[in-house]
Amino acid sequence: MAEVINMPRLSDTMEEGTVAKWLFKVGEKVSEGDILAEIETDKATMEFESFNEGTLLHVGVQEGETAPVDVLLAIIGDPEEDISGLINADNSVTTELNVKAEPTSSSETKTTESNKSAQVTIPNGVEIITMPRLSDTMEEGTVATWNKKEGDSVKEGDILAEIETDKATMEFESFYSGVLLAIGVKEGETALVDSVLAIIGPKGTDVAGLIENYSSKDKNSSNQVEKKIEAPTVEEVKTEVPKTPEVLNTTTSNQRIFISPLAKKLAEEKGINLLQLKGSGEQGRIIKRDIENYQPTLSTSAHYTPVGEEIFEEVKNSQMRKVIAKRLGESKFMAPHYYLTIELNMDSAISARAAINSEPNVKISFNDMVVKASAMALRKHPKVNSHWTDTATLIAKHIHIGVAVAVDDGLLVPVLKFADQMTYSQIGTNVKDLAGKARNKKLTPTEMEGSTFTVSNLGMFGIKEFTSIINQPNSAILSVGAIVQKPIVKDGQIVVGNTMTVTLACDHRTVDGATGASFLQTFRKYVENPVTMFV
Repeated sequence: MAEVINMPRLSDTMEEGTVAKWLFKVGEKVSEGDILAEIETDKATMEFESFNEGTLLHVGVQEGETAPVDVLLAIIGDPEEDISGLINADNSVTTELNVKAEPTSSSETKTTESNKSAQVTIPNGVEIITMPRLSDTMEEGTVATWNKKEGDSVKEGDILAEIETDKATMEFESFYSGVLLAIGVKEGETALVDSVLAIIGPKGTDVAGLIENYSSKDKNSSNQVEKKIEAPTVEEVKTEVPKTPEVLNTTTSNQRIFISPLAKKLAEEKGINLLQLKGSGEQGRIIKRDIENYQPTLSTSAHYTPVGEEIFEEVKNSQMRKVIAKRLGESKFMAPHYYLTIELNMDSAISARAAINSEPNVKISFNDMVVKASAMALRKHPKVNSHWTDTATLIAKHIHIGVAVAVDDGLLVPVLKFADQMTYSQIGTNVKDLAGKARNKKLTPTEMEGSTFTVSNLGMFGIKEFTSIINQPNSAILSVGAIVQKPIVKDGQIVVGNTMTVTLACDHRTVDGATGASFLQTFRKYVENPVTMFV
């Protein structure tokens, strides 16, 4: 499938870019990680790396031409793929790029600068860094980690922070040298694209109030700053307040309670009602020894009533969690789900796996066998390998299987491309590699795109049977349970057997009940007789 590449924003102030040089020609093969072009920004000429693999089908901005951020830059896809619709969709913008933008005259520049200075006082050498847009769909970002602290020296090229987008956690590089004077978005906080992220400038520069008063809604507008920052007067004197022991001021049932952090923590652990405590510290503050010496009292009726506080821990939703919630909610309420469940006899699969793993340097899992069987069954039942659109049902001729991987923040689904062409070992190696990247937040967006079917396996957690929500735009997802020993009937006799339950969730708009059932019959044949997958 063709991938549209737009003009990237390679610096926080970049509004347009000029293609200095294309390193590939239309028709040439491009690999992920190749340098596609050299792009001249408002700060430097930078190499632009491809995040896609395929053939360069179209160039939207020629060498020497200038285009705004987000305008069609190039299209990468399969050879002979029809991309006329993609080009025409962006034609209204690309036709304006035949003439390079006229440079701003010096008089205009001076006017803009004078207007800007009239609105706000930005000290010399100070650079405002805003939340960058690190992916085409990014609207806001969360600062996962700051690699620098306020007061630290920063060099151009240093990694300032790790920023979590709607697709991945990415490193954000500084384009300036100086001292990190202020941080506008703390670790764990979320901010819209173009919000003030940080301020870099000469050591000791006073930037008080700059974050609160700076607005980057339109960086080319002379009205970009909404309030003027007044310079401090000479009469202002800084005073130091003597430090006092840390005191938490909490309110319970409209009564103010003074308590030390350690005492509050101990009270929560022991379930002690703070209203029943009398502080022995300064000004009646509750301290550690008050918690340690506390003795609960029983009522005169000899009935003990447990006491404690109703407490909620607030955990901010990560960008990943927000996207998961949005997409799964849309899938569940948009696609009419129905479920088909079968129980498989795994005796032959267990024997086959043991035989395969007896070979040196070979180790496959039951999940590898499930993925392989799913891919081969999809080849015989292509309607399951499809997705719905308002105008047509798209039946994929390729088989890309997503494998659900649990991570700390939720669920990621890396994709095995052309899984039906892989051996057991190739499937196992790729799944292990992608799962490791997922848990270490190193998956690239392209490694999570393009699935046509999904497998979700909770068998390793001892779950016998479950259902999953379809991973849109797929038409189906297979939920795989644990292998369990139980009595089964074999040749008219009750014997101990090994079974596994799987459930296929289908989108009724594209997959009828008989189609889903036929898919599971073929899937059963492959899993219960693994040798048939070698034919």
